[in-house]
Amino acid sequence: MGLLAEKNPPEVLLDCQGVGYEVLVPMSTFYNLPAVGERVTLLTHFVVREDAQILFGFASASERSAFRQLIKISGVGPRTALGVLSGMSVQDLAQAVAAQEPGRLTKVPGIGKKTAERLLLELKGKLGADVGVAAAALGDAQNDILQALLALGYNDKEAALALKALPAAVGVSEGIKLALKALAK
Repeated sequence: MGLLAEKNPPEVLLDCQGVGYEVLVPMSTFYNLPAVGERVTLLTHFVVREDAQILFGFASASERSAFRQLIKISGVGPRTALGVLSGMSVQDLAQAVAAQEPGRLTKVPGIGKKTAERLLLELKGKLGADVGVAAAALGDAQNDILQALLALGYNDKEAALALKALPAAVGVSEGIKLALKALAK
């Protein structure tokens, strides 16, 4: 937490009790920053390399978590991860992973077809939001049904398709039964 001293995309300067910290942020965070001189709180990730020490900042825990998952992937460094999160929201990334759509990732500058496919493969099941990205829009019962199907070993795509076939106002136990019947076909 500190005062926002400067904003120069993708970098911001935070004044924390007289100490200035240069922090790289994705554009999704940058656009939601307050005006210069106002207080701001960022969640950070510190990267130490042989030639640099870099601080990355995020407005939300989900952004930081997605960033951390991205940099675990071979060939994806912090700058590329920052580019991905600048080019799409965490929810969009999770939807692309859940639907296995490389085309959405290749729209991000610096992400080619092979990198997009590797990202989709490596991130499958690792982004908290991709477990039913639609879960945010789902009711509690549908979300519970989705979680049950995933726990039973069905993949995101199968569970989402089974969920779509259910009546809107179905209860959890009845919904699970109907979804399992649909998946058994």
